[in-house]
Amino acid sequence: MARHTSEELMAVEHEYGAHNYHPLEVVICKAEGIWVEDPEGRRYMDMLSSYSAVNQGHRHPKIIKAMKDQADKVTLTSRAFYNDQWPLFAKKLADFTGKDMILPMNTGAEAVETAIKTMRKWGYMVKGVEKDKAEIIVFQDNFHGRTVTIISFSVDPDAKDNYGPYTPGFVLVPYDDLEAVKKAVNKNTVGILVEPIQGEAGVVVPSDGFLKGLEKIARENNVLLALDEIQTGFCRTGKDFAFQHEGITPDIIIMGKALGGGIMPVSAIAANKDILGVFKPGTHGSTFGGNPLACAIASAAIDVLKEEHLAERSEELGKYFMDGLKAIKSPKIKLVRGKGLLIGLVLNQSAGKARLYTTALKQKGLLCKETHDWIIRFAPPLVIKKEEIDEALSKIREVLA
Repeated sequence: MARHTSEELMAVEHEYGAHNYHPLEVVICKAEGIWVEDPEGRRYMDMLSSYSAVNQGHRHPKIIKAMKDQADKVTLTSRAFYNDQWPLFAKKLADFTGKDMILPMNTGAEAVETAIKTMRKWGYMVKGVEKDKAEIIVFQDNFHGRTVTIISFSVDPDAKDNYGPYTPGFVLVPYDDLEAVKKAVNKNTVGILVEPIQGEAGVVVPSDGFLKGLEKIARENNVLLALDEIQTGFCRTGKDFAFQHEGITPDIIIMGKALGGGIMPVSAIAANKDILGVFKPGTHGSTFGGNPLACAIASAAIDVLKEEHLAERSEELGKYFMDGLKAIKSPKIKLVRGKGLLIGLVLNQSAGKARLYTTALKQKGLLCKETHDWIIRFAPPLVIKKEEIDEALSKIREVLA
């Protein structure tokens, strides 16, 4: 088969693909671990991990084997029948999250939609909120996905404009502001939906005690606390889930991305029976949610996280990486923030936009992504080694110092 060049492939995409992305100008055709390769054979270090979906590294052998083995048996049954993989995966994920029950979907946005439906249904059936009056508290600069309901409470004009009419029922308050949350709670409040760290907003880490405060407000007011761990979960921040840094117990855990081991979309929410028990047959579902292929893959993905101690690695190497970034003396750097291997480097506006630097880093073999014009995000696969971080730091120093 004729090999296409990077330039040819980018040109074809530009002609036939909708222009809803602005990718960095690199074509990836091979990947393994933390390394990717373009059609010309140039190698790059992946510092994005597909927005934290590849925590276990590209094409992890154990996850690939689980996929191949299962593909030889059965891939899809729909939930019209039982299959032999979903029950075992459900138990494994319930044990991993410490919750009673799991509801499986496919994409992160579907998991968020499922959490919203859960909170509303619980509000009417259990809390006794008046029909169609349920409110969910959400936060400024949030990113939870791209469906019409989710973008209805976005403040990003690119995500939101010209998609109305918008779904009502959401109350927007400033992030990291407990007083604003207290003021927003009323008899119709059924849930609080929050990211423990705002990834898309530029790796914004809230003050210590913010999540604990949200948990207290939720308990005092009979409100469900739902943590969106799609980007922060599965060892990315140095714990299995980012909310564990504050020792809280959310009512609903929303998961996606790395749950699929970087191989296929797998998402889910976890909660106890008093919450997920509101669903009865026919009230919610997904043809592909809980399919045997996805379950076999996700089960192996969890095994890899545990067997390779990726939470501990992330904590140790994240501190090492962040210390290295903070040591770079450059008037271009405003601050470095993050937890584990989810790190944001904020530039001074005088330095020019982050895209200049992500392009320059790409030329040196480092793939990162800018967010909100002035922030470079570093989130490599958690299997990265110390010497590879050193190599990355030397390239970052060359570009920024």
